[in-house]
Amino acid sequence: MFTGTFTALVTPFRNGRVDEAAFERLIRGQVKAGVDGIVPVGTTGESPTLDYDEHIRVIELAVKFSAGRLPVIAGTGGNSTREAIFLTQRAQAVGADATLQVAPYYNKPTQEGLYQHFKAVAAGSRLPVMLYSIPGRCGVEIATDTVVRLATDCPTVIALKEAGGSCDRVSQLRGLLPRQFSILCGDDSLTLPFLSVGANGVVSVASNVAPRQVAAMVNRFLQGDPKGARQLHGKLYSLFRNLFVETNPAPVKAALALLGQMDDELRLPMVRVSESTRALLRQTLKDVGLLK
Repeated sequence: MFTGTFTALVTPFRNGRVDEAAFERLIRGQVKAGVDGIVPVGTTGESPTLDYDEHIRVIELAVKFSAGRLPVIAGTGGNSTREAIFLTQRAQAVGADATLQVAPYYNKPTQEGLYQHFKAVAAGSRLPVMLYSIPGRCGVEIATDTVVRLATDCPTVIALKEAGGSCDRVSQLRGLLPRQFSILCGDDSLTLPFLSVGANGVVSVASNVAPRQVAAMVNRFLQGDPKGARQLHGKLYSLFRNLFVETNPAPVKAALALLGQMDDELRLPMVRVSESTRALLRQTLKDVGLLK
């Protein structure tokens, strides 16, 4: 069961190539801060801009740098089932602990198509599968009934990253799914509301920047201190909000650059944030105590 804070890692670049040294620093910081796992090469990791070799190399590096101290949930989804199976098998071969499988995007399959896609991916490797429903990016939602069907029929489908923005949906899922099936929030600002209706944690963008604080907020709630969790949510809310004023991951990379952790480099079609957003992020980092 996945419980707690799982960081959706950025992929650092330097002069057009993956910056392996910066990636190692980032992961070491995550280990030190006490997060519960890392998720390389998802949306935040700019996976659509990586070729296959780079994609697997980033997973391999995450496994190497975490050195068994954190589980690695590798983003290996795609809108081609064959591609998703191929990447998942490669991720298993380099030591990933689980796979994050986003709903196929652009081609908008039916719910039966989604079911058959995820069922085939689950059968293609031994890795535990975390489904990822994000209709705002994919154009299709993994319906509640489809999630339940997959959880029932596929023993390795054991979790869902839910980024549809609805507490009602989380409540419905929690009532229909086994207790051991993990539901993780996919939107930082909704982590606390989702936890309150039965989610088990978060796959967080903000924890790239503030891993200790995000983990503390989640842990306080899970350990029976909702008041303490609310206080931390209040302190972090401006960070949660402002990391998404432009398309992710441009703002979080800008924030990490302001903190001196890596270059503010993205791959087209992603571009650096505007100067006004950069100023906003600088002030936000100061307001939450991460930058002097």
